[in-house]
Amino acid sequence: MIRELAQDLVDLIFDWGYLGIFLLMAVESSFIPFPSEIIMVPAGFLAAEGRMSISMVMLSGVGGSLLGAFINYYLALLLGRKILQKYGKYFFIKESALSKMDKFFESHGAISTFTGRLLPGIRQLISIPAGLSRMNIAVFSVYTALGAGIWALILTLLGYFIGQNQELISLYLKQITYIILISLGIIGFMYYKYQKNKG
Repeated sequence: MIRELAQDLVDLIFDWGYLGIFLLMAVESSFIPFPSEIIMVPAGFLAAEGRMSISMVMLSGVGGSLLGAFINYYLALLLGRKILQKYGKYFFIKESALSKMDKFFESHGAISTFTGRLLPGIRQLISIPAGLSRMNIAVFSVYTALGAGIWALILTLLGYFIGQNQELISLYLKQITYIILISLGIIGFMYYKYQKNKG
């Protein structure tokens, strides 16, 4: 039922073209859960048919992802931190915990943001601790765009080359997710070893 409603929304906003992709990806990247595959895969298919430009699809998708990430970042920065400082003690969140998070994102914000954007269930949420910890906005933007761009490209190419074969797309998405998780595990291990040797 929810997926059907989401699909109806996608059909409606796709009538708006690139603006629709931009807005839907902004929603997907913010605090509203919305599957990016039902946005970017059909957009890739439309690009394969010549009804859209693949470069504009990517630009719209990544731009929307950045907007959604900025919404989460600034909400956390402007409201979330004040709320935690005032009421955090009632939820066993001390000021020292915020200080530790600040230090962590100062040192490891780039790798955390990049890998977070590629993890299912995490990609929408990684902007919140980044905002709470007042991560450098330029660094946040670069690594958010990089992670979001890789994910958007994967989905767009699936739609471009496979089209509307839902079973095949689901199969490949599952396999790609496993590959991404393994790759991120390797990157995380290498980063850990690098930090350990550097220290």
